[in-house]
Amino acid sequence: MKKIITSTILVLLGGSAIPGYAAKDFLNVSHDPTREFYQEYNEEFGKFWKQRTGQAVNFKQSHGGSGKQARSVVGGLQADVVTLALANDIEEIVNAGLIKKGWQKEFPSNSAPYTTTIVFLVRKGNPKQIKDWNDLTKPGVEIITPNPKTGGAPRWIYLSAWGYALKQPGGNDAKAKELVKKLYANVKVLDSGARGSLTIFAERGIGDVLLSWENEALLATQGLGKDKYEIIYPSISILAEPSVAIVDKTVDKNGNRNLAKGYLNYLYSPKGQELAAKYYFRPRDAKAAAKYAAQFPKIQTFTIDKVFGGWAKA
Repeated sequence: MKKIITSTILVLLGGSAIPGYAAKDFLNVSHDPTREFYQEYNEEFGKFWKQRTGQAVNFKQSHGGSGKQARSVVGGLQADVVTLALANDIEEIVNAGLIKKGWQKEFPSNSAPYTTTIVFLVRKGNPKQIKDWNDLTKPGVEIITPNPKTGGAPRWIYLSAWGYALKQPGGNDAKAKELVKKLYANVKVLDSGARGSLTIFAERGIGDVLLSWENEALLATQGLGKDKYEIIYPSISILAEPSVAIVDKTVDKNGNRNLAKGYLNYLYSPKGQELAAKYYFRPRDAKAAAKYAAQFPKIQTFTIDKVFGGWAKA
């Protein structure tokens, strides 16, 4: 009974009012499609950390377009860690002096614990018969996609379309530029982030196709109904590698470095990898990948390094 009463008081008072039970505040600044994943991840990691160290954690999350989130951290948002859509956004924080250089070497797989790709979400029956990137340029096709100036997904989308064009017979930069130009001419609405774009497409019924993260599209078909939407996998797409990093300036100030390191390391644990797969991110761990293989159709992908020479040259 005493334990129940204590737990209740901790919940009501935010876990910080009883001496000896003060929870550490911890902020993960992330991008749009990770909301559900990190909500459950925080619960699981919180249990693990409490059992291991005796320390309770008061997790806070911030979500939005990846580029916008990076600029918020540069502008003063006190993130302990960032879990963003692409390495280039983290480099922006590095350039501001908040994250140390060499951050990609701090965790496995260049600090990218899971991957995803870009797919097309269409209405059931695929009325416009959209099957590949070139179909997005046809007259009358209305596209919904996030804004490349604020979101992470649209930059992967842009490079996916460009890479597709390069890999076609006779493909070159001029043809890729023309395809991308025609594609964006068909964009009906540019929202600031992936989740807002999904809302426009699904709830407001605007557009014929949503260019989307794979995990976001899979969550949408599960949550909104497979009888309403279907996912189209193009012939080729990019291997998107969302990246994670400790914000050194913040954790050195608030004493959260060990917590931040444990938090990001746990993403690579069997439990962390399984949770990533549960929310439709492709896990790095072979066992988790095998367990959830049925939910991830095979798709030909290319990397930004191989086709473009990295973010600096893309």
